[in-house]
Amino acid sequence: MATLTFKGSPIHTIGELPIIGRPCPPFTLTRADLSEVSSVDLEGQRVILNIFPSLDTAICAKGVRTFDARASEVPNMVVLCVSQDLPFAQARFCKAEEINDVVPVSTFRHPEFGSDFGVTMMDGPLRGLLARALVVLDENSTVVHTELVQELACEADYDGALDIIHNHHRPCAEDAVLTSE
Repeated sequence: MATLTFKGSPIHTIGELPIIGRPCPPFTLTRADLSEVSSVDLEGQRVILNIFPSLDTAICAKGVRTFDARASEVPNMVVLCVSQDLPFAQARFCKAEEINDVVPVSTFRHPEFGSDFGVTMMDGPLRGLLARALVVLDENSTVVHTELVQELACEADYDGALDIIHNHHRPCAEDAVLTSE
């Protein structure tokens, strides 16, 4: 269980964020058009999971707009904006805000996402919703960065996540140190 605050009052999550260096927990989420996207569908791409309570809050909406404006900075990257908002509300928000470069996804059919990623808030006025967090995955679906925002009313470190995913280097054969006996 992790602890964060909402306007200074403590809130606890159902668990902990995935561990850096380990494979991402498998997941399936629902897109705004009601189709499904899974972790398997994203293999081979770098992924930012931008997790938050609801698009109906100013900070969450700002995070989606920020990632949308910067999503094209990194090749072979997808940003999933994950909330419990219904897909219809996500589609309406994206149309009104002209959001085109991120993928809004909902946990409404897949509530296990919140517990698998340790982000479902267990108490406080927003209990049941997802905490604000970032999880960054490399092309192999390995977790390379996580952030649980300690004060729910604050923004996530967008620059930090983008820097990590932009600069994350997967060793290749030329980089390997070869030894022989």
